[in-house]
Amino acid sequence: MKKLHLKSILCLLVAGIISLLVSCSDDDAKGSGAAPTIATVSLAQNDSLVEQGYADNMYIIRGSGFLGTQKIYFNDTDTYFNSTLVTDEVILITIDRETPYSDASDELKVVTPMGTAIYHFVVAPPAPILTSFNPVNAADGEQITIYGSFFLDPVVTVGGVPAEVVSSTLTKIVAILPPGSNHKYVSVTTISGKSEWKTAVGTAIYDDVWYSPWTMEPWNNQEYVVNQEKAYQGTTFIKKAIPGWDNIQGNWAWDDQISQYTGIHFSARSDDAGKLVLVFNGNGWGDAAKSFVTTSEWKEYRYTWAELGGMPAALQNITFQEFTGATHNYYFDNFGYTVD
Repeated sequence: MKKLHLKSILCLLVAGIISLLVSCSDDDAKGSGAAPTIATVSLAQNDSLVEQGYADNMYIIRGSGFLGTQKIYFNDTDTYFNSTLVTDEVILITIDRETPYSDASDELKVVTPMGTAIYHFVVAPPAPILTSFNPVNAADGEQITIYGSFFLDPVVTVGGVPAEVVSSTLTKIVAILPPGSNHKYVSVTTISGKSEWKTAVGTAIYDDVWYSPWTMEPWNNQEYVVNQEKAYQGTTFIKKAIPGWDNIQGNWAWDDQISQYTGIHFSARSDDAGKLVLVFNGNGWGDAAKSFVTTSEWKEYRYTWAELGGMPAALQNITFQEFTGATHNYYFDNFGYTVD
């Protein structure tokens, strides 16, 4: 089951919620005055009855005696609820991502001043989150390591073709690429949903290491930081304190085998608000039109060949110029080609 954010269903629910609250306003004023009881639980997206739920999804609890609700628990986890979405007979609530799903009580509890209602309800594991894999340029039959979370009994596919899982934990999977993996996407599926990483196999320029003919000359004074938890892709990313209007330059090379690609991508961030200019194949120095803002959060940037001036004869160079006029710590990761 895919993760459903509150924002994605808010528009669908607003009309129903308003109607519900209005129609129940008289009941709210009176209340049942009795201990709460839970009759059913439904998935809010389509109001279908369910016997188990998933984190980050909204549910409708129906019953009676909910006025004055003080606490709601899923598997003994105190779960936030909006009191304006509670009437005497209906509660709308989203299951928290941190709710335990193994060795748990499998109970939903609603606590009011009049008592506690207990209802058997299973919380399934959250949908998997795939955060990266490496090496990106692994060949068919070679192993890749997939990083993420909630990998419970995972199934790995590459372009829809099953991959052999060699080993797995909740946060790491080792798998063997099946035939035909080049330029395909890696996905992880569990009982709770599916997650896909949007860097295709075989498209890396930099993924923990530079792939020939690309390097970054040491005179840039860059640092390679090994920290899988802080990397955007894989385990290692690039750091440089770039003075105002200065730059970090890739080496000059020539790769004309690029007709199968649609452009380039890379990821960047900075310790505080920064701004960089992409200098592509030597073009763009001081060009505000090719600038982009960086923050403390990683962001992937994608440029089509058209956005870079048209299909080039070759990829020759990728460089970044500092564009705030002040020194900032900048970080770079996951350089590669795009295929769609």
